[in-house]
Parts: sequence; structure tokens; C-alpha cells
Amino acid sequence: MTSQTKPGSSCTPDGSRGTAATGDVQAGTTTVYKVTGMTCGHCEGAVSAEISAISGVGSVQAVAATGLVTVASTNPLDDEVVRAAVDEAGYELAGRI
Repeated sequence: MTSQTKPGSSCTPDGSRGTAATGDVQAGTTTVYKVTGMTCGHCEGAVSAEISAISGVGSVQAVAATGLVTVASTNPLDDEVVRAAVDEAGYELAGRI
């Protein structure tokens, strides 16, 4: 069996990758969430992309190894909106840390 990455995927053949981060927020709110089911860089990217699409989100850092997702936003986010984004990515929001 050989390992392959999907076109456009940032996963390495062994499924590892650094953290996924997008954007930059100068001031605001930082919230850390626990997300279950992430196992690789592709997972990090999928979660980051969905959460980044939420209005007011400036940056997202997802770490599959810990399941932690750090979100910087201009204002506090509605947990149900974040939950919907994580669900759309195919993972489960366990809650805030």
C-alpha cells in the first residue's frame, strides 16, 4: 500500500504537517476550542478554512496532534456558528478550552 496526498492537500505521505494558520488580527478576542477527529494537516486545513470563513475571524491555528483550534477574531464568536463550521469540515466541536 502506498501513501499519496490529494492534489492541493498539504498533507505529507505520512499524514503529518505543521499547523494551519490564516490571516492576522491585530486586536480582539482569542478563543481556544477542542475539536475531535483531526488526524493530519489536511484535517487542520479543512477546519481552518471553514472557521476562517466566519465573519470577523482573522486567524485560525489548528493542531491535529492536540485537537486544539485557536481562533483570533474581532469580537467573541457564537459557539453555534463555530460548531456549524467545524461540522461542515467533517469534525466535531467538543467545546471551549
